Amino acid sequence: MSAVILEPRGAVLVITLDRPKANAIDVVTSMALYAGFKALDEDPALRVGIITGTGRFFSAGWDLGAANGGEAVDAVHSPGGFAGLTEYFSLSKPVIAAVNGLAVGGGFELALAADLIVASDTAQFWLPEAQLGILPDSGGLLRLPKCLPQRLATEMILTDRRLSAAEALHHGLASRVCAPEALRDTALDLAHTIAAGAPMAIKAARDILRATAGLDAEHGYRLMRSGAVPSYQAMLGSQDALEGPRAFAEGRPPIWQGR
Repeated sequence: MSAVILEPRGAVLVITLDRPKANAIDVVTSMALYAGFKALDEDPALRVGIITGTGRFFSAGWDLGAANGGEAVDAVHSPGGFAGLTEYFSLSKPVIAAVNGLAVGGGFELALAADLIVASDTAQFWLPEAQLGILPDSGGLLRLPKCLPQRLATEMILTDRRLSAAEALHHGLASRVCAPEALRDTALDLAHTIAAGAPMAIKAARDILRATAGLDAEHGYRLMRSGAVPSYQAMLGSQDALEGPRAFAEGRPPIWQGR
């Protein structure tokens, strides 16, 4: 039985990690997760993905049992990196991490690789790698300082300091926190809201956000207007860019063509 469950819900693909007891991730599981994210990327009927876990853990990260069994610390986990997502830079559709519990090490890095995090109020986030003689080099070192105040991110990386769901919401790491029983519906509501938008506009927004990360407004404008973000130019000349205002003026829902 696969440790990764794929469940299409309209335009949303729910990817569930179900590998008791802690949803730890080895190479085989990474490849299965990558297959799920690749299915999301390639299916035109799908517009948003949700990654979540079962049980007490969202994910405990790298499977140390596999490590003890010979899996190398620098093993190639998938074309999308660890957990199938952490280096899947070409993924064209947004992903929401619905963090149901403990997001530890690589499990936290999987959540950081998503576009948005929705968390159960029981969720906790931390990076224990430095205490284990390794580093959170599947995105923790690179992404966490962009999501949290620098010194807090540094403390979390150098120690195993845990971040609660309430702190994650306070600092903007999570955009929504809810009761455990409401997590799935909260994530699905958010995903369906995103999926209702124009797909070319959603893609262009994600591409611009990534391309201009770290730039001030002036340099961000220059890059955006320069033609360096092809999806932005494609969106401006699309049929959907005409359909949105037309549908608004006619008082009807827009019919997106994705072109």
